[in-house]
Amino acid sequence: MTSWQDTARKIRGSIPFVSKHTRAVLEALFVTLLWSSSYVLIKIGLEEIPALTFAGLRYGIAAVVLFPLFLHNGGYQSVRRLNRRDFGVLLILGLFMYAVTQGAQFVALQYLKAATVSLFLTFTPVIVAIFSIPLLGERASRRQWAWMGILFIGVVIYFYPFDFGTFVLIGLGIMAVGLLSNSLASILGRDANRDGTLSAVAVTTVSMGFGSAILLGTGVAVQGLPPLSLQSWFIVLWLAVINTAFAFTLWNRTLQTLSATESSVINNTMLAQVAILGWVFLDETLSLTDIIGLTVVMIAALLFQLARKG
Repeated sequence: MTSWQDTARKIRGSIPFVSKHTRAVLEALFVTLLWSSSYVLIKIGLEEIPALTFAGLRYGIAAVVLFPLFLHNGGYQSVRRLNRRDFGVLLILGLFMYAVTQGAQFVALQYLKAATVSLFLTFTPVIVAIFSIPLLGERASRRQWAWMGILFIGVVIYFYPFDFGTFVLIGLGIMAVGLLSNSLASILGRDANRDGTLSAVAVTTVSMGFGSAILLGTGVAVQGLPPLSLQSWFIVLWLAVINTAFAFTLWNRTLQTLSATESSVINNTMLAQVAILGWVFLDETLSLTDIIGLTVVMIAALLFQLARKG
């Protein structure tokens, strides 16, 4: 059976008349488009599939799909050599990255617009920087603090005139938990990858498998697993196989060519992509203040990350 790496390699070779770097840029943009489309597919799928069960199915199937690649790359042997502490970090990473963060994201999409959920996750680098002060002894520069302030101004513009209903407040509370969890997962991810002992596939397969098992078990126990239509199964499988397993593999291949700065620039386009896709496919309206706020947040988040890399 052709591995996801072979498939990604074929796609890279099928784009003619462009340089290796240009291909990597186009592929990275394609991956962000797949990831952005996930918000639309999740919103549609939530009409029939319970949120936690939905998230568990997506990432559980994705972990199964990645498992042959995990074995092929020697991931199993490298994981076996881990001590208890490092293996525990992988499991805790799975708990925060998938069980809590993704569970919160799926549930929040029942209450909030796709653009609002994406907006929250854009704050992850800022929260990571704040957490890193006491946890890792890192310090934010004055320039970073300035961009943080502008980013918060963008959020104020986006939510103005602050007309929050009960459903919106519930969704915002859930996403606040998801944001904190995602930020902690980012710090744990640094720890899991700090010495290069494990490949990205190994880290992802183990953490995703553990986190998705918690998600699926909790979802089935609390929300159940109703009979799903063909459309719902198609959405679940597409999200798991294409938007997760395949997109993850292709993105990691682009990182072999693109700089960290280039990857950050491309990844930050997702906020605009999600807003546009939500407007086109979900009829989620965007006012002028929404557009201005999202633009300010997107630019400030990007410049914050670039300042940090600098």
